[in-house]
Amino acid sequence: MRASPFLCLIPAIASCAAPSRFLVYFGTYTGGKSSSKGIYVARFDARTGTLGDPELAAEVANPSFLAIHPNRRFLYAVGESGGPQGGAVSAFAIERPSGLLKSINQVSSRGRGPCHLTVDATGRYVLVVNYSSGSTAVIALGEDGSLGESTAFVQHAGSSVNPKRQEGPHAHSVNLSPDNRFAVVADLGLDQVLVYRFDATRGSLEPNDPPFVRVAPGSGPRHFAFHPSGRFAYVINELASTITAFRWDGARGTLSEIQTVSTLPQDFSGENYTAEVVVHPNGRFLYGSNRGHDSIAAFAIDGEGKLSLIGLTSTEGSFPRNFALDPTGRWLFAANQRSDTVVLFRVDPKSGKLGSAGRTLRIGSPVCVRFVPAD
Repeated sequence: MRASPFLCLIPAIASCAAPSRFLVYFGTYTGGKSSSKGIYVARFDARTGTLGDPELAAEVANPSFLAIHPNRRFLYAVGESGGPQGGAVSAFAIERPSGLLKSINQVSSRGRGPCHLTVDATGRYVLVVNYSSGSTAVIALGEDGSLGESTAFVQHAGSSVNPKRQEGPHAHSVNLSPDNRFAVVADLGLDQVLVYRFDATRGSLEPNDPPFVRVAPGSGPRHFAFHPSGRFAYVINELASTITAFRWDGARGTLSEIQTVSTLPQDFSGENYTAEVVVHPNGRFLYGSNRGHDSIAAFAIDGEGKLSLIGLTSTEGSFPRNFALDPTGRWLFAANQRSDTVVLFRVDPKSGKLGSAGRTLRIGSPVCVRFVPAD
């Protein structure tokens, strides 16, 4: 029998040394009709699937997306309002053993409507994108986890074919390459996935050559994920309900399209917007969320990075803006923004299919899920 090309990529999730108990943090929208007051935390045992009730970890306005520091001591959140330019980034210390969050400080995101952020591998910088004003910024971090001065800023420019959603730039996510040398930004308004050279010694951003790759006009690239092999990458396109697969040249920082596939069944005719895309830790499966069809689309990944649909699973709620696989790859948490629920699913490690785990949390307007080992 031919060995799987991804066999060497499967993490040692069964090892007794691997974490199995986690603090699960949930970013939310606050205000309006939402019952949320900020960031919530629950305890999760990946061995048994036991998920505790959520509690308020920190009260803060619209902490929609979260990022964890590599040292697992600090958590960062965007705030879609509150900064001098209309957006903010907040820093928190993770208190042990409670998992509650202690506020450190807050700074401007240097734009309006910040919607995604990540911490670089050195733990010295936070990178954040602003959706409403279409920009990317880098913010320095102190040894105490505090947010400092901005070290880089890029204002995107241009538009695309959809007059309502693509009248200007709308940066929607920022991801760092596995070697921490490139920052990849999906801009929904430009139909571009931009690549910047990132210098972790200075916190600088410089356009790569070429500076971007285009997706089909009107696609609206939203979120992006690297394959654990470092050979492939995927962007989910919000407006077209598609996922585009790319080959990634890690030496040059370039993307070349392999294929584009739909996230929807052929007979679906309603309104839909995709949101999140996640590659399984074993590199064999990919998942994408549909808001409207309210489902998770599961795909198999072959040795050349191509996708083939496995199936679609209802998220048992409305408008799954975000979802996440736990670090063991055994469980999927689907955050249904409009039904105020987070639903837990089992992941079949052989087929990649999802099955209900029979556990639902009630959290107001959940939009992000992140994990930190509890031990």
